[in-house]
Amino acid sequence: MGMNPDLAALSGEYEIDPAHTTIGFVARHAMVTNVKGHFKEFSGTLVLDGSDPSKSSASIDVVMDSIDTGNADRDAHLKSSDFFKTDEFPTMTFRSTEVEALGGDEYRVTGDLSLLGTTKPLTIDLEFNGAATDPFGNQRVGFEGKAQILRSEWGLTWNAALETGGVLVSDKIKLVFDISAIRKS
Repeated sequence: MGMNPDLAALSGEYEIDPAHTTIGFVARHAMVTNVKGHFKEFSGTLVLDGSDPSKSSASIDVVMDSIDTGNADRDAHLKSSDFFKTDEFPTMTFRSTEVEALGGDEYRVTGDLSLLGTTKPLTIDLEFNGAATDPFGNQRVGFEGKAQILRSEWGLTWNAALETGGVLVSDKIKLVFDISAIRKS
């Protein structure tokens, strides 16, 4: 696979910029609507190797108490022992184990997602959205990504049956990432 010369120039260690990054999720609710949410507090590092993307890596730590679905009661329920048990498990972490260049601007990042004391593999499909120098002279890169998990695999099994059949919260959760990162000087 040919090396993209532009990418080689972008090699380095980057810090995720929380002010311009979204780590979000979408859950099917009551079989009919989608509930969207995101985490307000997190930190992360990307190590990009433009010459050999397989040597790149990503590391993200999410503060579970920062969950925000736009509804205080629902957020409190999500932080409770029914779901995330944030008192006991304050952080969710992702550590990449493999990065694959799929061609064009497409990449696949596989890693370990640790949540509620359980660590399982997670695969994220990422699209490189480009690079720019911002008005403050920072080298920035952008990525957009998505993944899908079955929350039951991490022990998130709480649910409620609906009278009409089906369940209140889907097992399948979509994860969405919009990442802006700044190269460390």
